[in-house]
Amino acid sequence: MIKNVAVIGAGTMGNGIAHAFAQNGFRVQLIDVSDIALKKGMDTITNNLNRMVSKETITEEKKTDTLSNITTFASVTEGVEYAGLVVEAATENIDLKLNIFKQLDEHCPEGTILATNTSSISITQIASVTSRPDHVIGMHFMNPVPIMKLVEIIRGYNTSDDVTNTIMDISKSLGKIPVEVNDYPGFVANRILMPMINESIETLYHGVAGVYEIDTVMKLGMAHPMGPLQLADFIGLDVCLSILNVMYEGFKNPKYASCPLLVNMVRAGKLGVKSGEGFYDYSQNKKAEKTAKQFSK
Repeated sequence: MIKNVAVIGAGTMGNGIAHAFAQNGFRVQLIDVSDIALKKGMDTITNNLNRMVSKETITEEKKTDTLSNITTFASVTEGVEYAGLVVEAATENIDLKLNIFKQLDEHCPEGTILATNTSSISITQIASVTSRPDHVIGMHFMNPVPIMKLVEIIRGYNTSDDVTNTIMDISKSLGKIPVEVNDYPGFVANRILMPMINESIETLYHGVAGVYEIDTVMKLGMAHPMGPLQLADFIGLDVCLSILNVMYEGFKNPKYASCPLLVNMVRAGKLGVKSGEGFYDYSQNKKAEKTAKQFSK
């Protein structure tokens, strides 16, 4: 049974993945080239654990054990030396991911499983730069990782049955519900979600309704816990744009073409929660409907 897991990237997804593994008894090597990112990632994990203690969902002892299971590294070579599984959670950029997997293939032990948390990029393409394509798989966690139950398990063209079964079992050991899907642009989650978000932005762009109204219709009418525009802010508008671009390039279907409003907002640096403003204004905790509408027709 795999007990040592390396996580590449200490950002939102990476620190959440590290948290989930560490809380469930795995020894985690959290790796990032930035010491600042590593500190921020560990601070986030600590704050989330403190919140869980205050809500009495875990004990203080469990928090201490979880943190003791995580070791940080600024070097990929050192961090993956003993890993039985590596989960890459770097920025959604194909060139960056291909470069990381070349490094992982070179420095990881022969039997190490190489997983990527990509939300849209081809597992088969990522695996093609390694000498172990049968050991490359997708583990698409949902944000926030410690809370969300779903993990999309994406098989590349050459991913073996043994590796798939191992990752399914590991996901279950984290208290997650893994769902196996095949390797096509956007997989299942984003192939369905991103066109819905994009159409919501189109609805705003064409002046059919405002931000609050669109989100309210979807929350109250379709029982969504969060409106699509608020969800886009939470995901990051740059991430939404990147995923739509991957699907558009993969399918060459105009239904995946990004709304001009989304493109303009990303160009303007209005990325959602992480930038302080997107369809809503998070700097003052108020809705930024005027900001969104100034791009509309």
